[in-house]
Amino acid sequence: MSLFLTLAYLFFIGSTGGWVLELFFRRFISSANPERKWINPGFCIGPYLPIYGFGLCVLYLCASFGGRLQLTGSVGKVLMIVCMGLCMTAIEYVAGLINLKWSRVRLWDYSREWGNLQGIICPKFSLIWTAAGALYYFGVHTHILESLRWLSENLAFSFVIGFFFGVFVIDVSYSAHLVSKMKSFAKENEIIIRYEALKAQIKSNQIRAKEKTHFLFAFQSAHSLAEHLKETQEAWENRVKAGVKSKQKEVVDFFHKKS
Repeated sequence: MSLFLTLAYLFFIGSTGGWVLELFFRRFISSANPERKWINPGFCIGPYLPIYGFGLCVLYLCASFGGRLQLTGSVGKVLMIVCMGLCMTAIEYVAGLINLKWSRVRLWDYSREWGNLQGIICPKFSLIWTAAGALYYFGVHTHILESLRWLSENLAFSFVIGFFFGVFVIDVSYSAHLVSKMKSFAKENEIIIRYEALKAQIKSNQIRAKEKTHFLFAFQSAHSLAEHLKETQEAWENRVKAGVKSKQKEVVDFFHKKS
């Protein structure tokens, strides 16, 4: 089976599986969701997170490369797992930096974590990625190899993967159009937009106005995206002028001045 099909399959599994993990994390654990609402995570509309898809591909390649180098001893395994953690951190940093610098949108924020770099990566989550690498190597990689063997015997499933990528490309195009509007607004006002906080606030506004909320189409509302952005910016500026510094304000800030 070709490497291209293998990576496409792994991207499909990682993206959808990562979306499920993030969905439950944000619902039951994340401090950024104090009201414990179901929030569709990530940049896209559909049930997938590309960063996890790329991450699973990298973990697979690291494990496969380590196997070819015969890194079977304790030291070799430790080096491989550390390499996995570094690679995952690098993916997170590049993805976060592109969104922050190009679109002026912050998809996640580690600004309150010790040792963070631009609020994009931090030692705490690098350790989590390293632990995830260890979990993958010792508990998941064997099952991935088995699933790849199954795929090689059932190539008709590749049509499902093709359909996934067709929907994914359309989704990314639509989401990029929304982000381009946010970018224009952020550039005009010299701010950075916190993507997830904005989605949560729009949902809160809809609930207060007794409007229908949309789990997947978080920005679909009776009001335009521009109106929501303007409204939330005015509320944020009023809080800043009033000197409000409550914990709740720190959780739900939608913007901050571009540094």
